[in-house]
Amino acid sequence: MRIITDSRCADYAYPGHPERPARVTRSVQLLRRQSSLPIIWDEPLPVDREILLRAHTAEHLDRLESQLDFDMDTPAYPDIAGHARRSVGGALRALKSAQSREQSFALLRPPGHHATRDRAMGFCYLGNVAIAALEARAAGVDKVAVFDFDVHHGNGTEAILLDQPGCAFFSIHQFPAYPGTGRRHQRNCHNYPVAPGLSREDYRKVAEQALEELRLFKPELIAVSAGFDAYSGDPLCQQLLEHEDFHWFGRVLREMAVPMFSVLEGGYSDQLPELILAYLQGIAGLPLDVASSGPAIEEEPATSAGDRELELPWWQAF
Repeated sequence: MRIITDSRCADYAYPGHPERPARVTRSVQLLRRQSSLPIIWDEPLPVDREILLRAHTAEHLDRLESQLDFDMDTPAYPDIAGHARRSVGGALRALKSAQSREQSFALLRPPGHHATRDRAMGFCYLGNVAIAALEARAAGVDKVAVFDFDVHHGNGTEAILLDQPGCAFFSIHQFPAYPGTGRRHQRNCHNYPVAPGLSREDYRKVAEQALEELRLFKPELIAVSAGFDAYSGDPLCQQLLEHEDFHWFGRVLREMAVPMFSVLEGGYSDQLPELILAYLQGIAGLPLDVASSGPAIEEEPATSAGDRELELPWWQAF
């Protein structure tokens, strides 16, 4: 398993914000300590502006360089453009691995699936997975499927890939929930909304429908937006999934026998490192074994956003 990460992604924070550095740092700690999954560690690729312009407007890319917050939950952290580009570079490195039929996971922040062509939102600044999907198409892959199991709808990925030739988007997510989209299918974008508090059994049934539609698309490559916030202990939504369910996602995707790569999206509970490990064990065809790999407690780094106080953002309603 190739894991792409960069320690600089922990260099920004905002007091009380759920999208925090420990999401990655504690996950890296656990993955370095565990022994069930052999890992090759790697870094993001550099990213040219032309690659970003396939998915985003020039105006949006210029805005990323400013010091103006995008909204209450998507601040203009110092060097956020650099952090966002490294997340894209992680997705591109994971894509390169998948093209060599190597299993890979981009373990970086910020996430990307809420970023639209011209707007940063929902903790996301650039559409990491969408950009990688378009890069795959430009490299000659005829059919690329994006599978998104984050509990929030990937509205940005959908907006970027809608009607893109050779691309299809498949998302299972809670509705109603942020960002309020994804209620129905849109041409090449297939949405499978689930109600809050759905049983694990019924959640898997919906996921199986989505995955069957993905199989029928017959992709040559699968890009996975791997969000772990449908976990029962996650603070931002109301789903009931457990470690076994994320292991199942990995196993089922592996059984499709199609080149694939995964990119971290959401997941805000303290169990995120174990959930990631469970998913990766599934991808690798290993049995679930996270009980003996509890992550070390780590202090959060000092915030880089000053002492400003946020207005009440949507995530503080939970």
